[in-house]
Amino acid sequence: MAKLYDAIIIGSGPAGYTAAIYAARANLSVLVFQGYQVGGQLMLTSEVENYPGFEEGILGPDLMEKLERQARRFGAEMLPEDVTAVDFSRRPFVITSESGSYLARAVIIATGASAKWLGLPSEQRLQGRGVSACATCDGFFFKGKEVAVVGGGDTAMEEALFLTRYASHVTVIHRRDTLRASKIMQERAFKNPKISFIWNSEVIEVLGEESVTGLRLRNVKTGEEQTLAVEGLFLAIGHQPNTGLFRGLLQMDEAGYIIPVEHTMTNIPGVFAAGDVTDRRYRQAVTAAGDGCRAAIDLERWLESQAHEEASRQEALTSREPAGQ
Repeated sequence: MAKLYDAIIIGSGPAGYTAAIYAARANLSVLVFQGYQVGGQLMLTSEVENYPGFEEGILGPDLMEKLERQARRFGAEMLPEDVTAVDFSRRPFVITSESGSYLARAVIIATGASAKWLGLPSEQRLQGRGVSACATCDGFFFKGKEVAVVGGGDTAMEEALFLTRYASHVTVIHRRDTLRASKIMQERAFKNPKISFIWNSEVIEVLGEESVTGLRLRNVKTGEEQTLAVEGLFLAIGHQPNTGLFRGLLQMDEAGYIIPVEHTMTNIPGVFAAGDVTDRRYRQAVTAAGDGCRAAIDLERWLESQAHEEASRQEALTSREPAGQ
């Protein structure tokens, strides 16, 4: 028979782990589906400088390891598998993964968002052979080589700056003539002598047979094409919410972000959402962690209200029984 948990948390980023910490500390039985990319998007982040409590900064993977250990300390169970199906039509809810089905009195969805790709056949063919969306994971392999970063936001600047530790030069390619990144990140990138910029341009082809040898670029204003010789391409062009599993079940906006209807609760009572699956604006580790805290507290209070309602129903049934029975 499937094991019943008070709370099943789907996702292991800052939101999922923080929810697990709060729920387990509230003496609830908790199972976290970590997914096959354990730790979420922060596993792809180099140095985190704006998470409270780490004045010298901390590496993304190190922060996630600390959060996981803290959740385990309070009794949360971890399962490094992806959820393949959910049944929210009845309670307890049924959550299915590769290893089987699990029951939950309540669920927190914290599946985060994934990096977007350009969608080029050559890009897909050369993934892992010079094309990457994770400078932290793969930057080491580009020591002394020239690489390119596509994007214009904070993530792109973080990736470019991190890559200067290894690469001989980093070219940032942006389809506009101004960056979307915060001022401080722009200043750091502009001041770094190992970083240059190609504006108003997009990648139309990744060159190379066995590995990346260059990029074919097109100016979006003039249509002029040029070739850039690089040995690595890093994508930093945004994210999409990992909510495909819940389409048709939960209320979402046009981009697929879950829309909570009461605090962190979704349109299905007992199902909550936290982190980047609901946040298309801030996308910060600390705001995701705060969401995880809110979702766990909402879940705990909802379970308490359900228990009180059930107790009241039982009391009402008992009071209606004829005397002497």
